[in-house]
Amino acid sequence: MKVSVIIINYNTRQLTSDCIQSVIKYTAGCTYEIILVDNASSECDPEIFSAQFPSIKLIKSTINGGFAYGNNLGIEQAVGEYILLLNSDTILQEDSIGKSVAAMEMHPEAGVLGCRMVFPDGKIQYTARRFRSISWELLDLFRFIPMLMPYKRRSRKMLGKYFSHDEPVFCDWLNGAFFLFPRKVLKELPGKKLDDRFFMYGEDQLWCEQISQLGYSCLFFPGTTIIHINSGSTDIAKQIRLRKTMMKHELKIMQLRKGKGLYYYIFKMIFTVKESTRNFIKSIIFRLTGRLMK
Repeated sequence: MKVSVIIINYNTRQLTSDCIQSVIKYTAGCTYEIILVDNASSECDPEIFSAQFPSIKLIKSTINGGFAYGNNLGIEQAVGEYILLLNSDTILQEDSIGKSVAAMEMHPEAGVLGCRMVFPDGKIQYTARRFRSISWELLDLFRFIPMLMPYKRRSRKMLGKYFSHDEPVFCDWLNGAFFLFPRKVLKELPGKKLDDRFFMYGEDQLWCEQISQLGYSCLFFPGTTIIHINSGSTDIAKQIRLRKTMMKHELKIMQLRKGKGLYYYIFKMIFTVKESTRNFIKSIIFRLTGRLMK
């Protein structure tokens, strides 16, 4: 078996069904299995997925232990040479799995690969990222400075929203909605599994940091594109709570990367003030206009 595709379902019945259907419809370039982990959903009996897709492996968790926890349950049952973590709100439009595996086999130095993602309206998602740093935060805050740089230099230095995502690049971390890695990497990770210290949000960045520490690279592959719905909440209070959780995780990852010395505290001050101000502005704009600012 070439690829074990692991999908987590938590009260996303229709999205999950559409995702599985797209994998079955388009995947032709390699052998694969689909492992569906239901994280103690209350929406429906997870057996409904087995009835609809008899070939899948269904794992029914008795608790919702979070994204990493669910994926580790799936990995325990996986037999593929490669593991693909695929969000339930993604839709394949072509043989993205086969193309991505072929690309990864051309780059043995890569420990993880992510592909190009777009929203349903076709707008690009910023999936290839740099780790945050003091210099990155300052350049992003005074963004006229990177905009004065030639595109090639700016895009490679900053990535994310400064990069058009139209060419392959080795980056620091990748969005976890399509997260392909060789099984052999797992054996080198702490505990020989995905780090599950975060319930949700920030896991992909944490995993990429740990994979990089092993000497592997993170490869962004634009040779195939998937739809990532990623609708998000329209509740401003929920959005702010989410951003606070993400900020907390960012600081934990920075502490892992740099330790808790002077660099960490300078970064924490800049990052916290910048993001807290952004959250405040978002809430004001929402109250005045009813519009959510991304």
